Amino acid sequence: MRVIAGICRGMKLLAPTGTSTRPTSDKVKEALFNIISSRISFDDVRVLDICAGTGSLGIEALSRGAAACIFIENERRVLACLEKNISDARITDRSEISSMDALKALSVIVRRGLMFDLVLFDPPYDSGLYASVPEALCKLGLLASNALFVAECSARNPLPDSIGPLARFDRRVYGDSALELFILEET
Repeated sequence: MRVIAGICRGMKLLAPTGTSTRPTSDKVKEALFNIISSRISFDDVRVLDICAGTGSLGIEALSRGAAACIFIENERRVLACLEKNISDARITDRSEISSMDALKALSVIVRRGLMFDLVLFDPPYDSGLYASVPEALCKLGLLASNALFVAECSARNPLPDSIGPLARFDRRVYGDSALELFILEET
């Protein structure tokens, strides 16, 4: 697992041993960021990486020029890898880690008045968060105008075509995983 492009290109990322995390493969990450790059420029983009794991997706966005990223991860064993990856990438000045449950973290972040242009969401497939997290993002007003929301999920369990004001514009399947990309529709 490595950073694909940008200032950290080629950097290897640390991942915990075992099966508690499922890091996004380089092939899938490259495809994802090609799709995202065709829709947005990373300059000045604020990123939220929910269920960040090793931080691979958020670090990729920062490497490509995103202004800042908040990483949400609550598994203690994975946090050490996330912290080391951010430190090794030398992006601590643009990174923040929220080490709590995803929904609780969102309720804390909203109090700071932050909004995000890109949300990367890769929870455990059986977590039950696929409906509640995007709904909370919309309800709490954490998404900027035309924000992108990306979910990695099981290919066997597609997400609905829309979640509140989020409308799916693309779905790609890579083996057992699917990337589902949504845009916040103007209301």
